[in-house]
Amino acid sequence: MSPSGDGAGGRCACFSWENGGSDADDPHRSNYPHCPHCGGSDPSSCSSIVSNSTRNRDSEKLRRIIVASAKGFTIGAGIKGGLAVFSVVARLTARLRRRNLSAYARKVSNSEDVVIALKETLRYGLFLGTFAGTFVSVDEIAVALGGHRRTARWRALLAGAIAGPSMLLTGLNTQHTSLAIYILMRAAVLASRCGIKRSAYILKQESLPPSYKSFLNKHGGKDAIILQAVKDIASGIPFTNLEAVENYYNGTGVKIKLDPSMKVPCSIIHGHQSCSNHVISFLIQAYRRALPVYLPVYLIPALIVHRQDLLKRPYTILGKGLFGTARSSLFLSVYCSSAWIIACGNMQFPTGLSLAIEKKSRRMEISLYCLSRAIESFFTCMVDAGYLQSSKNLKRADVVIFSLSTAIIMHCYAQEREVFRSKYLNVLDWVFGVPPPPDVTPRYKNS
Repeated sequence: MSPSGDGAGGRCACFSWENGGSDADDPHRSNYPHCPHCGGSDPSSCSSIVSNSTRNRDSEKLRRIIVASAKGFTIGAGIKGGLAVFSVVARLTARLRRRNLSAYARKVSNSEDVVIALKETLRYGLFLGTFAGTFVSVDEIAVALGGHRRTARWRALLAGAIAGPSMLLTGLNTQHTSLAIYILMRAAVLASRCGIKRSAYILKQESLPPSYKSFLNKHGGKDAIILQAVKDIASGIPFTNLEAVENYYNGTGVKIKLDPSMKVPCSIIHGHQSCSNHVISFLIQAYRRALPVYLPVYLIPALIVHRQDLLKRPYTILGKGLFGTARSSLFLSVYCSSAWIIACGNMQFPTGLSLAIEKKSRRMEISLYCLSRAIESFFTCMVDAGYLQSSKNLKRADVVIFSLSTAIIMHCYAQEREVFRSKYLNVLDWVFGVPPPPDVTPRYKNS
């Protein structure tokens, strides 16, 4: 991937040194008494040109490392920061609606949210910036030691593996097992070219990552008291908090008396509302909750992937982004609504069919993402049940999995670019530069 070289036989010393070789490696050096690059026959003049060329090549390598690091930081901080801004705004709006909070409490909570958002933005910026910088550094070191052509087959694999531990910059104690599994599955798809999740949300939330659990609780739209009661009836055990559910509804102005012998949790989920009315009202509320989630998901990448087209045809790009936001928000709101329809009917039905609403190119991404979360939840439940033993020696298996995955992905990027979608290639090329073919030795531009 590096724009450096191995050397070329049958060329003058100037050309050989420019491309990573040495004068001793060139058996045809005596056939070139006049250097075709420096235009003269004075050895000292040619040596001066070679020295300048070497310095130019070294500065170009350094520039490539710095640029890749800066672009990686921009992507990480831009995406995480954009999502954080929308999250902070949503929380601020929710607090303003809660009149029971004092002005001081609102101010303190808002300040804490901003500080957390800034920390997360900086961490993810450093993570991707360090990943990109480390990858390019290892790539250049491999070229300098072994040459471009000789290392072309394995260089990106090694660089991706070494750059993987940069994930630790997101937090030494922050596990990203689901993300690592997702990246591994993406790597498997490239190399070879959602019922579990809903059950975990109701029956065993502690098996889910905290950030993902928070996401599900927000878009599930139900209080923890209601979820516990639904869990009790789904598990076939006596209710533990029916009185708490009644108090919850009484606090909202709905007088309700629940039957401990109920078999279907309709009254627990939506009180005195009919099932059909609840679905309609919940769908509208869920759609409003989903819009702030997907707006940055579409608009921020548009600024990165379509940065050039955005100036030429802004209305087209922004229109597609807004349409995608509306479409994905509808998918998420329909998915959540259908889950509660099934809970009311106490039946099993593939809520994942709502994925058909999504754009075809996004369906595989969402499926793999949900599957990675389900796999992590499944193994967490197995460990809690005593069927599997938790490893005491390997504390950060997510880093190992992530490093293996990035090694495979970056190898495919360098060797089999056709397996990537164009939008992913645009981002990777923008950060790392377009890698030359393995059998071609590129040269740096002399300044």
